[in-house]
Amino acid sequence: MRNKFLIESLLCLLFFPMCIGCQALHAPTNIDSLLEIQGESLVLASTLPGQLCFDSISDGSVTVRSRYSPNDSLCTVYLEGVDYVVDYQAGTIKRTSNSSIPDYSKHPLYGKTDFDHSQYPDYSNHPYFIWVDYVTKSGEPLALPNDQSQYLGNLQSKLEKGTPVTVVSYGNSITAGGEASTTERRFQYRYVEYLKKRYPNAVIKLEDVSIPGYSSTQGIEWWDEYIGKTSPDLVLVEWGMNDHNIGGNSPEQFKANLVNLVAMIKERKQAEVILFSSFPPNDNWHFGSHSMELYANATKEAALEAQCAYADVFVTWKKVLERKDQPSLLGNNINHPNDFGHWLYFIAFEAINF
Repeated sequence: MRNKFLIESLLCLLFFPMCIGCQALHAPTNIDSLLEIQGESLVLASTLPGQLCFDSISDGSVTVRSRYSPNDSLCTVYLEGVDYVVDYQAGTIKRTSNSSIPDYSKHPLYGKTDFDHSQYPDYSNHPYFIWVDYVTKSGEPLALPNDQSQYLGNLQSKLEKGTPVTVVSYGNSITAGGEASTTERRFQYRYVEYLKKRYPNAVIKLEDVSIPGYSSTQGIEWWDEYIGKTSPDLVLVEWGMNDHNIGGNSPEQFKANLVNLVAMIKERKQAEVILFSSFPPNDNWHFGSHSMELYANATKEAALEAQCAYADVFVTWKKVLERKDQPSLLGNNINHPNDFGHWLYFIAFEAINF
């Protein structure tokens, strides 16, 4: 068994030689329903099973490691039967009783409801993540094709011609990169790399001017100081996570703010816009209104009213959460995606057709 997984570890390194920034990770291979998933995150408590995104796992396809990148010098490849057990049909993994995988039941917030994170000195999930590669026989897209061609014609033309394009991202701490382990693993950087591959002539510069910790109201109030100083061709706009908190903007006011922001971008910058929704934060967090679906719907409605493109991050996350628990996706255990969560954002963008 040990030799088998040492070999798997070496094969992992062999097949990901270009994994600087993990650009190669999470590139699914889909043949009918056969799908390869790489770097999916889990936290495992005691010997309870944790669910992967998919069931019907191919025998021998599972690799579990301690770091997102298999090329990380500190990466440990855990041993099946020693550190963990896989239920291949159910698509679950659980720790053994003597596992070297960190035990999530030791997390200070484990099992707590309505928690106030400020009462705990360390509430991060990062020390507990494992990262799983596997092949499922029941694969299906986590983000459906999304035709936004009517709103992104100028972008497409510039990318095809090789005209220099500046992409600006404008939002809260998630868009600012909250909990991504490297800049290259943030969703907008992944998206730009994807566009460069899709359009070989493309010349793209990416600039982030997000405002961590604030809402769409500040996105308008502080326009001149942040996005006002940029010269974008495309703006990726994401607010909602802080609007959704207790005491934040109502869904109606949030929608009005987004419509206003898109109009400002179009009129003052002559740029195209992609609005994108947020995901539901931890259901057990005290300060969330736990009504993110209303804010996601408001984002979609704002995009229709303002006549701009839309990426449906919320629907992708909800699909994943049909099987997975929230802490397995949250770097801070509250409202910041980890590297796999940033990939979920990316595939919502990748699904946009234009």
